[in-house]
Amino acid sequence: MLKVRGLKGGYGGGRLIVDGVDLDVEAGEIVTVIGQNGAGKSTILKTIFNMTPVRDGEIVLDGTDIFSVSPYQMLTVGLAYIPQHHSVFPKLTIAENLRMGGYLLTDNKLLQERTAKVEEMFPILKARRNEFAASLSGGEQRMLEIARTLIMDPKVVMLDEPSIGLAPKMVDIVFSTARRLAEAGKAILMVEQNVKKALMASERGYVLELGQVRIKDDAQALIADERVSRLYMGVRA
Repeated sequence: MLKVRGLKGGYGGGRLIVDGVDLDVEAGEIVTVIGQNGAGKSTILKTIFNMTPVRDGEIVLDGTDIFSVSPYQMLTVGLAYIPQHHSVFPKLTIAENLRMGGYLLTDNKLLQERTAKVEEMFPILKARRNEFAASLSGGEQRMLEIARTLIMDPKVVMLDEPSIGLAPKMVDIVFSTARRLAEAGKAILMVEQNVKKALMASERGYVLELGQVRIKDDAQALIADERVSRLYMGVRA
């Protein structure tokens, strides 16, 4: 579904943050990128989404080269990106936020159908659709961001630290939501600091160090890997 080869990205100044990364994400699976702070995890997502000034490599989505597609048009080709920090419109209602997710749709009937579908997937948003987004908790806002993204029915959803700052109960809900999306046929590429929970929800994982992939394996193998446990899950040797 999503194929990345030789990806390089950065912000100028002569130093690459992402330096030659290869990764793949297939429909129906969750792939998680882990690594220490500063390893370049979030920059991978931003570079794929054409949000870094320095970039090179190959990015193919469902057989189509999307390397030169602008961030504004990425949703039209099937790639969605949910950033680390909350991006809801706090002074708009939940219903208005969902409509904003379909800003590229010209078919109002299709917009209504997709809105109804995501409201069924997230009942709390349906129940509170006329309330301002600012009234939602951090976890509920994350649900709204995911729901809003689904209005465009993307093939691939990239999540940048989806559990950051959330209560433990909401963390579990976020990961179970990602699991539901994968089971519905979406390809999920996730960057996450909560390594164990993320890998438990994933099929495969990549370990990033200094902008390069050092380890790649099935998620369960990474959980059992002593190096990963010691460095990223706080387990002593």
